[in-house]
Amino acid sequence: VFHDLIRGFALACAQNHCALIGGETAQMPGFYHEGEYDVCGTIVGVVEKSAILDGKRIKAGDAIIGLASSGLHTNGYSLARKILFEQMKLTPQSRVAGLDGSLGEELLKIHLSYGPLVRALLKKFDVKGIAHITGGGFIDNIPRVLPKKCDANIKKGSWPPLPIFQLLAENGGVPETELYQVFNMGIGMTLIVSAQEAAAALQFVRRRSQNAWIIGQIVRGHGQVRLD
Repeated sequence: VFHDLIRGFALACAQNHCALIGGETAQMPGFYHEGEYDVCGTIVGVVEKSAILDGKRIKAGDAIIGLASSGLHTNGYSLARKILFEQMKLTPQSRVAGLDGSLGEELLKIHLSYGPLVRALLKKFDVKGIAHITGGGFIDNIPRVLPKKCDANIKKGSWPPLPIFQLLAENGGVPETELYQVFNMGIGMTLIVSAQEAAAALQFVRRRSQNAWIIGQIVRGHGQVRLD
């Protein structure tokens, strides 16, 4: 397990032009039960102050592009486990219609990395803001890049939902707003560009084998997300 973890870290770093540096990966025999382990890591990035995307240039009329996720992307597992394993009485080995493999395989799909794609986009297009849809979903993450005078109007149904999110929505009894605050709902990252550049930026992304859609628009408001 230790060998596989380190190999995975090294591969991910190489794919994203990062260095795996310093420190040590602690092994603590006797601390965890047999077969159990814990993983914690940190990624540190550096950017020139003049190149920081602070969202100040975002304005009403700008387009929101959503990049597809591969699944839960490491967020929302507590709620997913409650719905799938406690309420629905499924197991990691369960086969559910619509899913490619077992439920366990679906929940363990690798989190996509958008680093190389985003770096290429920044060189070619005027990207005004980027929001990674992680913990907090749409509701908490997109406002971090919005000016106080703007809202993000997200058009539900503008992208095809992944089956795992349909399964959670249909069986969880969870209010819609909470679903969009816990899960990424099939969108792993959002990019905000001018309406004039939206079509070209979308085509650029798709040519690199990344599914993406225009999922909304910036409108006048108070720095919040609207689900339309």
